Amino acid sequence: MSDPRPQTHPLARQLSAVASVTAQAAGAVGGLATLLCLVLVAYSVGARYLAGLPQPWIDKAAGWLVVGLVLLAAPEAQRRFEHIGVDVITERLTGRAARVMRLVGTLSVALVAGILLSAGLEAVAFSRMIGIMTEIEGVPVWWIQAMLPLGSALLLVVALAQSAILLLGQDPDYMPDGADELPRDTLARGE
Repeated sequence: MSDPRPQTHPLARQLSAVASVTAQAAGAVGGLATLLCLVLVAYSVGARYLAGLPQPWIDKAAGWLVVGLVLLAAPEAQRRFEHIGVDVITERLTGRAARVMRLVGTLSVALVAGILLSAGLEAVAFSRMIGIMTEIEGVPVWWIQAMLPLGSALLLVVALAQSAILLLGQDPDYMPDGADELPRDTLARGE
């Protein structure tokens, strides 16, 4: 993992800070969701196998927490460029062509995040309008669905900040430079 690169443009520094705070806050909440999921599943296993008192609501809640933690981890993965990417193309490019491809990548993430945000907002509005409830008493479906627009909005902020930094001629924090890559022959031999 490479260190964040220093920014020289003041707006780039501000955008990096916004992306960092946004992604790290989302990641922290995602971490809490992970811990809560672990505690709930451990409690469920103990209740089911030690006390003979299965708690079916925990399975639903744990599933929702997993969805939430994935959506909340996506902004930090994007900020660190640790997401799935088409490195076959970008690692062969240098200079302006590499910058353009990285910009296309961050804008593509922003576009997908925008689409997910719009779809999530529509789903939440529809569920609220008709009052759909989950199988767990007192928990409306829209509470769960709200994780999609929330995670998407946070991902959108990070991807747009990275795109703007690239447009300013700067490198976003953690932009891959190929130095962390393992030699291909090592990977082929499984070392």
